[in-house]
This record gives sequence, C-alpha cells and structure tokens, in this order.
Amino acid sequence: MTGHQACFFYEDKQMRKGTVTRKTKETDIELSLNIDGTGKASINTGVGFMDHMLTLWTVHGFFDLDLMARGDLHVDSHHTVEDTGICLGKALAQALNDYSGIGRYGSARVPMEETVCQVDLDLCRRPYLVFNVPFTAPFIGRFETEMVEEFLRALCVNSGMTLHVNVPYGKNNHHMAEAVFKSLGRAMNQAVSMDDRVKGTLSSKGTI
Repeated sequence: MTGHQACFFYEDKQMRKGTVTRKTKETDIELSLNIDGTGKASINTGVGFMDHMLTLWTVHGFFDLDLMARGDLHVDSHHTVEDTGICLGKALAQALNDYSGIGRYGSARVPMEETVCQVDLDLCRRPYLVFNVPFTAPFIGRFETEMVEEFLRALCVNSGMTLHVNVPYGKNNHHMAEAVFKSLGRAMNQAVSMDDRVKGTLSSKGTI
C-alpha cells in the first residue's frame, strides 16, 4: 500500500466514538469521546486543575472530549475525579469496540522543565496500574495530588488498560502532573492508532 493509499484508508474510516452518562448520589456526568479527533476540548468538571489536566491530555493525544460533570464538591473532589476516570475509561473501551486493528501499545516520554515523565501502556483488557510519581505536597492549589493516581486507576479498570507511569525526577508538583497527562495523551494516541497490517487484534493468541 502506498503512502497516498494509506491516507485514504484513515480518511474513509468511520470515526471511533464513545458516549457515557453516569448518575449517582455523588456525581452526574455526561462524557463524549472521539479518539479520531483533532484535540478539541470542552471540559467542565467543577475541579479547575482536573479540567486543565484533561485539556492537556486531549490536545496532546489529538482526541476530542466533551465533558460535563457535577459532583459533591462540598465534600471534596474525590468522587468527581474518580467517576470522571470511570466514564472516560468506559468511553475509550466503547470507542475501541473489539480492539481490532490498533497498534495496542504506546510509549511516550515528555519533559516539563525540570521534570520528565515516561508513560508505557497496553490496551489489552487486563487493567493494571504502576504509578511512581514523587509528589512532594498533598495539594496543587486546592487539588489533592493523590487524586491523579485515583483517576488513572479508574481509567485503567474501566478501559482494560495496563499503564505504567514513571517520573524519575522532578521538583515542581504542577510540572509533574502536567508531564503525566501529556505523556498519557501521546502514548494513548499511539496505542489507538489504526495499523492496516493488523488483522483482528494484535495478539499471538488471536484475541485479547
């Protein structure tokens, strides 16, 4: 297949999208994800720092994300952030359908001033999170730093993703969080990309 033919292959392929709604006594979330997007973000979770992180993920992953979340922020951000991760994971799984035709693996290393982050992932329907980020403060502004890990765990469990996040060095907590979400976006973009050499799922077993 020539390069021009490959371009037509991607242009003609139907956009892969997922839409999820979740309403509990703690949160009310509407989320729409297009993994064949251009990086358009319309995000309002009521948690400013989370909106910022998800916008970074969207832009650097070239995804389109439309998200509205209302949660019990009078308690704290935990339920809102975790449930957003649940919905995003479900939308990703929905968009991938049977996970056929994708590269499956993704890796990205992103610097953010004094910080660097390495993300490696496998879209394999075997959820697992390894999280090594040396945050040095319990809050970034009013955002609880521990919620980064909680969000990623919810994302992994509900998308079936194995995810390794490693920040070997860094000082500024905001920079560390930014590097995590930028790396995640780039690695996921790589993993969900279609490869016309892949017939069915990319596995020696024939399934994942």
